[in-house]
Amino acid sequence: MQYQIVPGTEMNVSRVCLGTMTWGEQNSEAQAHEQLDYAVDQGINFIDTAEMYPVPPNAKTQGRTEKFLGTWLRKQARDKLFVASKVAGPGRRDWIRGGRTDLTQDVIAEAVDTSLQRLQTDYIDIYQIHWPQRNVPMFGGVEYDPHKEKGGPSIQEQVEGMVAMIKAGKIRHYGLSNETAWGVCEFHRVARELGVPGPVTIQNSYSLISRNADNDLAEAMFRQNMSLLAYSPLAAGLLSGKYIGGAKPEGARFTLFDSLGARFRKPIVPEAIDAYAKLAKERGLTLVQLALGYVASRWFVGSSIIGATDMKQLEEDIAAAQLELDEDTLKAISELQGRYPNPAP
Repeated sequence: MQYQIVPGTEMNVSRVCLGTMTWGEQNSEAQAHEQLDYAVDQGINFIDTAEMYPVPPNAKTQGRTEKFLGTWLRKQARDKLFVASKVAGPGRRDWIRGGRTDLTQDVIAEAVDTSLQRLQTDYIDIYQIHWPQRNVPMFGGVEYDPHKEKGGPSIQEQVEGMVAMIKAGKIRHYGLSNETAWGVCEFHRVARELGVPGPVTIQNSYSLISRNADNDLAEAMFRQNMSLLAYSPLAAGLLSGKYIGGAKPEGARFTLFDSLGARFRKPIVPEAIDAYAKLAKERGLTLVQLALGYVASRWFVGSSIIGATDMKQLEEDIAAAQLELDEDTLKAISELQGRYPNPAP
C-alpha cells in the first residue's frame, strides 16, 4: 500500500480510502466490520463516511453507517487510523435535524457532536461540507442558473464554524465536497483574511467518465495546496463492467435504486464505457484495473475512495486501485478521452 501526506497536514493516509455508504442499506453491521478488518489488513488506514449515509438516504436509516463504523472503531488503535465524515448541506434532506441543514456555526457544532457520538470517538480527522450552502449545479447538473440564488450562512461563517471545532479538539482538519473551483478559492481567501486554517481536501466525483476536476478545479487545487479524494472512481459500479449491454445484476445498486446516479445515466455513458472496456481487453487488463489505475495515476488525487457490497468486489477493487498503468495505456486512455471528454459530469 502506498501512502501520501495530505497537503498542509501531518496525516500520512493510504492512497486507497475505504468508502462506507452502502453500510446500513445494502450491507449489515457484520459485513461492514468484515470489510474494515480486511481493508486494514491490506494497509488501508483511511475511512470515509457521512452523517447522511447510507445511500439512498432516508429518515429511517440516516446515521446508521456512522454507527456501524463506531462499533468497530471503538475497539481499534484510534491513532493509527484516519476517519473522514461530512455534515449534510442545506435542503435535500429535511429529516436531518428536523430540516436544520443551513451551515451555521451551531448546526456544524451539532452535526460534529452527533457524528462523534455515533462514531464513538473523540475526534474526526477530516470533517467535510458534503455539498455547498450556495446555489451551484451538482450531482449531474451542468448549468449554473442565477435564478436559483438563495440566502444562507456565508462562507465566512462556515469557515468560522469549522475552525471553532478545530479549536475545541473535535476535528483536526476540514474539507469540501461536491465543490467548484470558485468555492475552493473563496474558502481559502476567507481563511487567509481571518488568519485561520483553510480546507485541506476536496471530495468530488472523479473517474474515466467524470472528469470535471481536470480543468479549473485542478488549477485551484494546485494553487491552494489541496488534494482530491476521488469518489465514485468506478462511476457507481458502471466501470466494473457489470451493467454492459443493459445488464441488471441482481442486488446491484442501479438495479435496486432507479433514482440514483443521475450523472451516470447520460446518453453517451454506455458508449464510452464500451470503448474503455474494449481498451482494457486490448491491454490485457480488466475494466476495473483500467478505471482505478487511471484515477490513481492523476497527480492531484490524494486517495481513491473504494466501496463495495461484497468481499470479492472489495478485494478486486483494492488491488486494482494500487495498479500502476504503463505510459502506453495512459496514452491510449488520453486518445479515447478525446472522443468522450466528460460523459458524466
